[in-house]
Amino acid sequence: MVDLKELYDAILEGNSADAVTITRRALGESLDPMHIVHEGMIPAMEEAGRRFEAFEFFIPEILVVASAMKKAMALIRPLLADRGGDYTGKVVIGTVKGDLHDIGKNLVASMLEGGGFEVLDLGVDVPPAQFVEQINTGGVDIIAMSALLTTTVGAMSETIAAIEEASLRDRVKIMVGGPPVNQAFADEIGADGYRDNANAAVSLARELVQPGR
Repeated sequence: MVDLKELYDAILEGNSADAVTITRRALGESLDPMHIVHEGMIPAMEEAGRRFEAFEFFIPEILVVASAMKKAMALIRPLLADRGGDYTGKVVIGTVKGDLHDIGKNLVASMLEGGGFEVLDLGVDVPPAQFVEQINTGGVDIIAMSALLTTTVGAMSETIAAIEEASLRDRVKIMVGGPPVNQAFADEIGADGYRDNANAAVSLARELVQPGR
């Protein structure tokens, strides 16, 4: 039986080939994709983020870890999207300005798609003006922002301020998430909701667009 600690180690070491092989074996043994993600992949990325903030990892190490994670996630993502659901609303999602982390954001995007949402992924290092621009195009129900590093969470507050300054705040709901984020922080910056995992994020998104459901 696959030991997901091996997947954790492979990702943290930036060993893409092993990460893909172990993920494929785990899926072949019918392990739930979300179990693989939460027990092997996300902990590895969180540890990489911790090491980066502690100056134990630097940008080159983070890049190789992210590459291994992305290649392993490529096997998982279609399975998450296949979980289906009716169209529920449109979400614009992105990792905030100054942050290059995208694994958690990609996972939430996949789960939202599987939950019936139309998802526009702006990628990483997204400035406040880009979120504002998307709201101006119309039809956006939720803005979802992600951050990995404590040094970048301030960009979430800046983005909400920019949305308010553009007189667009009443047109969208705002979700935030990521390892350095918690409910108290979400409340402080005026977000409409926070969740600490992808499954819960989908449930929250449904609550925000369909209150009382």
